[in-house]
Amino acid sequence: MSNQAGWKCDTCRRSGLEKKRGCGWLPSGERKQAAPVWARKYIALETCPKSTVTAESQSLVEEFLVRRRLRGLDWEGLSARQVEAFVILEKAFAAEMEDGQHNTRQTL
Repeated sequence: MSNQAGWKCDTCRRSGLEKKRGCGWLPSGERKQAAPVWARKYIALETCPKSTVTAESQSLVEEFLVRRRLRGLDWEGLSARQVEAFVILEKAFAAEMEDGQHNTRQTL
């Protein structure tokens, strides 16, 4: 379900998939209880994730990755919102890395 082309709103609407995918932009009365439309490890969503990801959350993820790559998480210069987001992202990043190492060891 990670096919990025599958999460383009205009294409989805033209194909009539917004109800099937539980589009978050539909009024709640038009949404029906759906099977999970996106899943990763222990998280599953019954609505399209596109409507939950905001410009702010995208910006925070991008900033986190840039700062991490440059090895400069100047905690003192961050807002409380940034610190909260970066702590969550660091935890998720570490879990992904740990899982990747675990899978690599299993395949060797």
